[in-house]
Amino acid sequence: MALTKVSSLGVQSGVGGTDWQSVVTASTLNAESGKGYPIDTSSNTCTITMPSNPSAGDTIVFMDYARNFGTNKIIINPNSKNFQGNTSPNPEYNTSGQSITCVYINATKGWIPQVDDDVTMETPQSYTCDFLCIAGGGGGSGDGGAGGSGAGGYRNSYNNETSGGGGSSETALTLTPATTYTITIGAGGTASSSHSGLGGQGNDSSISGSDITDIVSAGGGVGGSGGGGNNTGTSGGSGGGADYGTGASGTANQGYKGGDSGSTGNAGGGGGGAGAVGVNTNGNNPGNGGAGVSSSITGSAVTRGGGGGGATYQGTQASGGSGGGGQGGKQDPVSQGSSGTANTGGGAGGKFANTPHNTGGSGVVILRMATANYSGTTSGSPSVSTSGSDTILVFNASGSYTA
Repeated sequence: MALTKVSSLGVQSGVGGTDWQSVVTASTLNAESGKGYPIDTSSNTCTITMPSNPSAGDTIVFMDYARNFGTNKIIINPNSKNFQGNTSPNPEYNTSGQSITCVYINATKGWIPQVDDDVTMETPQSYTCDFLCIAGGGGGSGDGGAGGSGAGGYRNSYNNETSGGGGSSETALTLTPATTYTITIGAGGTASSSHSGLGGQGNDSSISGSDITDIVSAGGGVGGSGGGGNNTGTSGGSGGGADYGTGASGTANQGYKGGDSGSTGNAGGGGGGAGAVGVNTNGNNPGNGGAGVSSSITGSAVTRGGGGGGATYQGTQASGGSGGGGQGGKQDPVSQGSSGTANTGGGAGGKFANTPHNTGGSGVVILRMATANYSGTTSGSPSVSTSGSDTILVFNASGSYTA
């Protein structure tokens, strides 16, 4: 006949079986091998410290006594030993009614949950994710020789490529599994609603999450319009070109300033681009938009973040900067300018007199991570592709990614 023993609760266990303890209601517990713990988290979470010197085969059981783990979880501190092969983060169990049987195997894998309902990985490892975040470009202004509008702010972490404004490559994001990261795509600035008014500022794009410092790219600045009461234009990710005077500034490490416009002639400076200052006017000839920046984050080189061209009365029509900048308009003969290209953050071209106004190009956010880490959980319908061993998500509209 097998020997038996009576636990602290009076429940019989076979030799080497589980020694069940009284119900635990405290917020901390120092667990011992061979014991079982009914844990009542009705009032608080419970942090459990595992034994400091476990041996192979040691077993500990935790039970959700009051079915409240979903409200107040338990947190297991492995006490410098591995848990499922990892020393961090501390495992957390937050499913009501859950029971967990942990067995110590060896120093390499440490404690392994033999039973935890679904035997999930409780120590998920964070991973790096590169990004390209571009805001919406500035909307087009009107008036005699309006300046071109600036590109949206340009921030990049991929493969040591530069960010806008001559900034260096940024540090990649560190994502935590099961955490949701919100992607916001900035709309391009609106066209001027009046004959000689200012266009609308471009809108910010961002990547935000509870465990990261948010990545925010500033919307593009607006080209100057003397008739709209602002010769300089406005600052932004990249700055707007001037109608008369000095072009508006860009944002450090995101984009360049707009081009200047002389006191003579009817022509505007080019809007600043992510890769270059907007071009200054030359007499009656307006400035071209500043160039954008090329990135291969999607697997092939694509240039984005071009500034809009300035408007002119009779001079040579200005081109938009490479990377989606809109062309500047011309009055005599009438030649329509153009809007910034969608999902490049391109600035709108300025317009002269009665030709239609132009809008800024919307922004884009691109994430690139190892395919082995990609969770497959998104919202907002980003396009998904692969390049080598990486998966790339292109958000042309707002959405989210859950790591």
